[in-house]
Parts: sequence; C-alpha cells; structure tokens
Amino acid sequence: MAKRKKLSGFPEWLPEEKLIEQYFIDKIRQKFELYGFSPLEPRSVEPLDVLLSKGDDKEIYLLNRLHSEKQAEFGLHFDMTVPFARFVEQNRGQLIFPFKRYQIQKAWRGERPQEGRYREFYQADIDVVAENSLDISYDAELPRIILELFAELPVPTFSLKINNRKILSGFYQALGITDTTATLRILDKLDKIGKDAVLKLLIEELAIEPNIAQECLNLAMIKTPDSSFYKKVKDFGYDNELLNQGLDELKFVMDSLSDVKADVYADLSIARGLDYYTGTVFESELAGYERLGSVCSGGRYENLVGDDKLKLPGIGISIGLTRILGPLFKEKRLSANRKTPIAVLVALVSNETKAQANKTANSLRSRNIPTEVYHKAQNYGKQIRAAERKGIAYICFYDPKDANKHEIKDIRTGEQFPIDINTWLLPEADSKITVSLLK
Repeated sequence: MAKRKKLSGFPEWLPEEKLIEQYFIDKIRQKFELYGFSPLEPRSVEPLDVLLSKGDDKEIYLLNRLHSEKQAEFGLHFDMTVPFARFVEQNRGQLIFPFKRYQIQKAWRGERPQEGRYREFYQADIDVVAENSLDISYDAELPRIILELFAELPVPTFSLKINNRKILSGFYQALGITDTTATLRILDKLDKIGKDAVLKLLIEELAIEPNIAQECLNLAMIKTPDSSFYKKVKDFGYDNELLNQGLDELKFVMDSLSDVKADVYADLSIARGLDYYTGTVFESELAGYERLGSVCSGGRYENLVGDDKLKLPGIGISIGLTRILGPLFKEKRLSANRKTPIAVLVALVSNETKAQANKTANSLRSRNIPTEVYHKAQNYGKQIRAAERKGIAYICFYDPKDANKHEIKDIRTGEQFPIDINTWLLPEADSKITVSLLK
C-alpha cells in the first residue's frame, strides 16, 4: 500500500504534542473563566452570504454533499468573530449584556500554508459586547488577561503592543488628510516594508505632501512602556477632538496596566488593517519568533452585528494557538513531564489474575491517578520497557497470593518500594501534567 502524503496546512500533532496542546487550552480556558468569560462554541458551518460579507471568497472552504447538483450554500468559518456575531444577533434576547464569552475552536482558511499559517487551526478568542455603549474599563481588562496568561504559559518572552486608532485618525485629520482609512492601511505596513517604502506610498499613492507624510511617520515612531507617549504626541502641537479622545483612552489603558510585570508598550505604529476597528487595538510578538507576525491581536469595534438598528459595540482579542505551537513543536522546544495521560501502569502477572490487576487499577483511579493495566501477561522486563516507551513514570506490581501487598517502581530512577494501595498518592511533581519551554 502506497504511503499517504500529508495534507499541507492541516497539522496533525502526535499524541504527546496533543497533550501539550490540551495543556495550553486548559490554561487559556482557566484564565478566561477566572475573569468571568463564559464558553461558547457556535457551529462550524455558516451560510455563504454570512461568510462572504466579512471574508475573502478565495479563503472560504465550501461545504457540499458529494453528489449534490446544487451550488454550495454553506462554508466553514474562517475565524471566530463571524459566527460569534451571528450567534449574538440570533440570541440577543436570551443574553445578558455586557456579554463576555470565550471561544476555543478550530477555524479553516484556504490560504497558502507557511510557517505560522495553516488551513486548519485553533484560535482562542475573548470578546465583551454591550448594548449601545461599552465602558473603557474593558479596554484595560483584556490586555491584563492576556499579559497574565502569557506570563504563565511556557512560551518565549511575549510582548504586547497597544494603540488607539482614534489617535492616528485624529492626527491625520489635524494634518488635513482626508482619506484617513487609506493612510491607516499604508502605515499598517510599516513593519513589513519599512519607513522609506511607507513614506513613498504616502506621497505617491495618496498625494500627501512630503513634510506631512513625514509627520505621519514621526507619530508612528513613538513607542513607550508607559504613558509618556501622551506628552510626546502633545508636543507635536496639533489639536483635534478625536486625537485627544484617543490619547485619553490609551493613557487610561496604559496607566491601568502599570502594575503588570510584563512587556507592554504603547506603540503608535499599530493600526490593524481591518476597517471595523475603531479604538483600542492590540498586536503582539514572541521573542525570537517575530517572523510569525502577531500571535495575539484584536481591538475595539463599533458594532458587532453591522446593523443600523442594533448597536452592539465590543472589544475582543484572539490568540493564534496553532500559530504559536507549530514552530515550537518543529523545533522541539516544548517538553511535558510525561508523554501520556497515564501515570501508572499496573503490571499483569498472569491472565488468571487480571481481575486482581483491574481491582488494583480501580483503587488508584478512585484517587484520580490515571492508570491502565498492561494488555497481556509477559515477563516484567518487557512490561517495564513498554512503560518506558510510552513515557509512563510508574509501574505497579501486586502479589497474586496476597491482595494487600503492592509495590511501586519509579521507572525513571529505578527506585522500588511497598505501598498501601488504598492510600498511596502520586508525588506532587507527577500529580498533574506540566509543560516547560526548552532553550
């Protein structure tokens, strides 16, 4: 039988990698719930008209029956925001606002696979939406959650960059620029194409005077770890209501995060290319993996549902979980304290004593010790080697002539000792799966 090729862009982790992925998901879920976010998992399929209103038709995977003669009516969602918006719109009467939800779910996107970009991937999103208006305090709460979370995850140093699009738009208005949206899109390319290329695009594509274009660039160069950006912008001498509002909002956010020990910056180059962001915006980097781009990003939007009759402003942030894990798995930089959920293997003395082996295993399981019984009676050496290959830390032996006699062997150290099967507990270091980052 010919060996099947892997499908590019559809990662399939090995069991020990899935264990690490689940560790990340559990950590993320726990942090989100700690701050009062409720779980949500909308369907994976959406009508095409819903998807096409927010996405590129080239990136949407269609869904159709193999022998159907009808044109496809549905597609797989390419992010979490579109299904969330549709869910809120349909269930508005049953939700309590402000509504805080998290989604840790797969999405599908038909783009060219490359490092950090996949066709099937996990995202972990949080959003807060409200009716009519959303308090600015949430603009500070979301980055606090993210900074706390990444400080606890086994990843390279994480830095979060925060801006407010009102600062950019208001500054451009003060300069007399009329097409602020196009200016934002060009400035958003700064990290990708550099200062000179951005300056050239502003002058040639938007016909902005060179001295005005340079002022736009000067603003984008401001990056501070605190609220000192405020004076730097004020020193330009421009007065604009939208600009002042954005400065006040960003100052509030940065001041609110002053007690967080993390790499967080007010970075006035951050624009986020998506048009629906209206205020605070976030981007991030992992040290040594800047090539991946932003691994966690988002911002504030004016209206989740896009309906003139229904205003649901909100703010959200999304973690690209697969984007983070893919390169770390490839470079073998993540290590778990075990490769399997199983912590103890009960050796099988003989087929006739399998009931005794199962009783031993059940006693361990009653204290939440993940346990399995070896599948067939073999000499102990083979059973120990099997446990080693699977990454199981302990093997338990029972005496077929005395149901009260048991011994545990730590396979890693070779130490073996008698135990009371009704009371023995795993050492603290082995009681739960932990993951560490390798240099």
